[in-house]
Amino acid sequence: MEKLAIFDVDFTITKRETLLEFYLFMIKKRPWIILYFPICILSALLFVIKIIPAKRTKELFIKFIDGIDEKSMKSFVDEFYEKRLSRIFYIDAIEEIKKLKEENFKVYLISASGEFYLNTLYNLPEVDKIIGTVFLKSNGVYRSKIVGRNCKGEEKVRRLKEYLKDKNIEVDFENSYMFSDSLSDSPLLKLVGNPYLINFKGNDTKGIKVLHWK
Repeated sequence: MEKLAIFDVDFTITKRETLLEFYLFMIKKRPWIILYFPICILSALLFVIKIIPAKRTKELFIKFIDGIDEKSMKSFVDEFYEKRLSRIFYIDAIEEIKKLKEENFKVYLISASGEFYLNTLYNLPEVDKIIGTVFLKSNGVYRSKIVGRNCKGEEKVRRLKEYLKDKNIEVDFENSYMFSDSLSDSPLLKLVGNPYLINFKGNDTKGIKVLHWK
């Protein structure tokens, strides 16, 4: 049986929210997408006041990827990793990933962020599997439509178990680890014997130990 070291990404491995970082990066590549900024703000506001769900909010926010072809996107995300994403890692997170990998854990990154740019995290040689929200790619062109569900909460567990079943992988969850900055990941945190919250600022940790990463 395999033991897993599962990590959320935003505010767990990275110091900042990766979708916003990607948008700011893309503004430099395609300055005209600044015109999407009001849509980004509006979608966030409508989500906060509970008029639209998280899935629709994300589709509206990421509207700026509509029409980007596969080759161009590959170039964009590779440069994004090199110039922005790789520079906002918590050092403690990378050290923990390396430590657990040396202890023969399989390292899985499971995030609500877009898989199309999260896949650049395979540049970290310790990473075995990345699971994120999937966006439509039609005829080699990206669209801002989510395929299936937003990879958040219970969906993270469903996607993980689906992958494990498909690959016929048996897991020792009791001796596995999960790291997240948020209790929205409670389904995954409850799945393992060693759950940890990262830089958690709330009062009720649900009995989960908090780690302070820099």
